[in-house]
Amino acid sequence: MSLFGSSNRPAFKPTPYGYTRRSKGIPRWLVLLLTGIALGAGGVLFLQRSYGPQLLTVEQSEQLRMDLNTANLDKQRLQSETKQLKTSLDRATQATQQQSEQITQMQQDYTDLKSGISGLIAAIPPDPRGTSPGIRAADMLGSSGQLSYRILLIQDPEDGDTQAFDGQIKLVASGHYSNGKTVYVDVMTAPLHMTLYKEVQGEAVLPEGFRARQITIQITPEGSDKVASTRTIRVAAK
Repeated sequence: MSLFGSSNRPAFKPTPYGYTRRSKGIPRWLVLLLTGIALGAGGVLFLQRSYGPQLLTVEQSEQLRMDLNTANLDKQRLQSETKQLKTSLDRATQATQQQSEQITQMQQDYTDLKSGISGLIAAIPPDPRGTSPGIRAADMLGSSGQLSYRILLIQDPEDGDTQAFDGQIKLVASGHYSNGKTVYVDVMTAPLHMTLYKEVQGEAVLPEGFRARQITIQITPEGSDKVASTRTIRVAAK
C-alpha cells in the first residue's frame, strides 16, 4: 500500500454522455455558412458577367448621355419640320381649293359668254354669198398712205359643232393714183386660224400717191388656191 492509497484504482474515463471540455475554435456550422455565402456571391458575379447586362464605363456613360441629347435634338427638329410641312400642306390645300373655285367660276363665265356670243352671232346679218367662213361685217378706213381694217368672220356650225378652219386672209385694194390710173394692189396677206368666229384688225401701208376706193377680202383654205369666201367693201375716209 502506498501513501496515497492503493495503486490498483482504475483511471478515470469519461462516458459518452459526460461533459468534456474542448479547445476553442470556429464552429463548423459557421464555416459552412460563410462558404455558402462566398459560393453564392461568386455565382451571382459569374452569372452577371456571363449573361447579365454589362456595366458601363465612365466613357461609355458619357457617350450614351451625348447620344441621348443628340436624339432629343433630332426629335425636336423633326417635330418642327413636321409642323412646317403641315402648315405648307394646309396652305397648298387652301390655294388648290381656291383655284378650283376660280376654275369653276371661269367655266361658268365661259358658258355664259358663249351663250351670249351665240345670241349676238345669230343677230348679225349673214354673209350675202352664204359662204363659210362668212364675212359678216367689215370696216375699211383709208387716209393718205394708210388703211385701217376691221373684219368679223363667222363659221356656220355643222351638226351643232364648229370645226377649226386654217387658211389665209388676203386684202386686195382697187383704186387709182393721182394721175388717174386705176390699179389693183395687194394690201395684206396673213395666216388665219379660227373656230366659231374671228376678228381680224390692223393697219396696212398703201403705195405713195395711191388712193384706195374698195377692198376685196379673200379667204382661202390651207393648201389650196380656191377662194372659200370673198366680199368687197367700200373704203371710207378717215
